Amino acid sequence: MIAENVKKVLAEIAGGNNLGEKITLVAATKTRSPEEINEAIDAGIADIGENKVQEFTEKFDLVHGANRHFIGHLQTNKVKYLIGKTALIHSLDREELAAEIQKRAEKANWTADCLIEINIGNELSKSGFSADSAIRAYETLCAYPNIRLRGLMAMLPLSEDEALLRKLCLSMREIYDTIKKKDNNFCFLSMGMSGDWRLCVECGSNMIRLGTTLFGPRRYPARQ
Repeated sequence: MIAENVKKVLAEIAGGNNLGEKITLVAATKTRSPEEINEAIDAGIADIGENKVQEFTEKFDLVHGANRHFIGHLQTNKVKYLIGKTALIHSLDREELAAEIQKRAEKANWTADCLIEINIGNELSKSGFSADSAIRAYETLCAYPNIRLRGLMAMLPLSEDEALLRKLCLSMREIYDTIKKKDNNFCFLSMGMSGDWRLCVECGSNMIRLGTTLFGPRRYPARQ
């Protein structure tokens, strides 16, 4: 089933987004076993993303042949476990985190590729810079020499109001385009998960993070 799902999505996104840009598919592997992840990789997945540092480190040597992304909220005391191991950190959501990444990356003589997380729906339950402060945040984060800003990440609110969601998506793309005009390193707009990725792609997303769509419903460990 996993292989079939992967091939189906890859075929659907092969033509790119609404602007003709290539779409990068990141398999969101939270709670998934190394065997399931390797099956997805064998089917064509080139990028995988973990939400929790503990899972990232536990699975690191058990999974083969994919770029490793970190896509969850990142605590400053966990940054050290990702240094030198991530192709892309999607969740640079505050300056305190940037300072820690910079300190650790500089010590390791490594450059961390990161996306700036934008709280596009201004939700209290989500972290990230506000849309209004996105340009200012970009300018501030540019000051860290061992952080290379590669784009933006956002999660849409859970809502049945498609007009609202479309408006938010287009707003994200507008912010992305504004920064991209002056920064050649900017190339990823990571926006879209299993419930909303098609809408996001229609509105300019060029990176999507899919878990349930590829692997089926999550299976959480039973509580003891």
